[in-house]
Amino acid sequence: MVLGVSALMGCHNHESDSHNYEGETHVYDGEQRNDECENHRHEVENHRYDGDTRAHDHEGEARENTDEIVFEQAKAAASGVVSDTVTPAPFSTVIHTSGKVLPALGDEATVAATVAGVIKLSRSMAEGEKIGRGAAVATVSTRNLAEGDVGSRARIAYEQAKAEYDRASSLVDDRIISQSDYRAAQAEYERAKLAYEAVGRSGGSGVAVVSPAAGYVKQLMVKDGDYVEVGQPVMTVTQNRRLFLRAEVAERDYEALRQVSSARFRTAYSAQHTYDLADMGGRLVSYGRSGGASSAFIPVTFEFDNTGSVLPDSYADIYLIGAPRRDVISVPETALIEEQGIYFVYVHPDENCYQKREVKIGASDGKRVEILSGLAPGEVVVTQGAVRVKLAGAGNSIPGHTHNH
Repeated sequence: MVLGVSALMGCHNHESDSHNYEGETHVYDGEQRNDECENHRHEVENHRYDGDTRAHDHEGEARENTDEIVFEQAKAAASGVVSDTVTPAPFSTVIHTSGKVLPALGDEATVAATVAGVIKLSRSMAEGEKIGRGAAVATVSTRNLAEGDVGSRARIAYEQAKAEYDRASSLVDDRIISQSDYRAAQAEYERAKLAYEAVGRSGGSGVAVVSPAAGYVKQLMVKDGDYVEVGQPVMTVTQNRRLFLRAEVAERDYEALRQVSSARFRTAYSAQHTYDLADMGGRLVSYGRSGGASSAFIPVTFEFDNTGSVLPDSYADIYLIGAPRRDVISVPETALIEEQGIYFVYVHPDENCYQKREVKIGASDGKRVEILSGLAPGEVVVTQGAVRVKLAGAGNSIPGHTHNH
């Protein structure tokens, strides 16, 4: 019996050990599965990391190429986009200032009243109307004045002087009157005749006021019914054949004035158009040799032909053209796009692609602008229609596009 009990207890312990071993094996298997999960999680994390890396790479490419624009060549040409190659060329020294367009001396005439009285214009006139030399522009009536009508008074004086002269002529031969009395009567007659011819023959409408020159009415200084004195200006007539451009230059630029030879200018009514005196028969008339007592500016005056599009007495934005400099990179003003004080151009690297490029600008001569940095010789730049390219790029940026074809 003792042996049987011992055998049974040994079998039980062996089974327990077997079960414990199997349990340990089961736990080990579980640890292996946990390790496999950990490895799987690492693989997932590595996959996610690789995905993030690729995403960052794409974002970097997109950021690198966000200034590139696809604009097909046919559409660009139809929109007026024109490109040109950047080439260093001479560029003049420029003094940028302001001034005024003035009528040239001798190109204006003043129409003045010849007698005192009430004026009446010959017709309804407006500034800018064309009139001829010797044309009657107004009449001055003295009919209702206290002194009486000047024409009537001139006629009476003339008739009286003529009668006295005729009498003296008949008496001087018989030596009834002296030669001095005769000459006095003759002189009085001549004066009365001139006055009568000037005002007395104008009729009841009044004394005619005529224009001494042909041209255009620049300024009307009176209106119907005004009282005018003798010699009072009635209107100004301008021929507008030649004009002056007067620039006001700061004293700091005095030394550079010696090299100024021509000028370009813009007016407020033609801000998009630059007038070039070289194309208008312009010439430098003079420039001041000293500063004025009441101004810190030096006047520089040019004379040029009026092509009919320039308004006298208008203010102007002026570019004085000085000595040329060699091998300067410049672009037309139409090539520049300004955004919050920063300037850009559009480079045209290939047929259907444009790239926005920031540039630093220098002086402007009214037509072209000096480029200090941002462009190199040989690059192709949009010179006209830059705004069209900008609009095309509003929804057509091409992230990820490069020129490594």
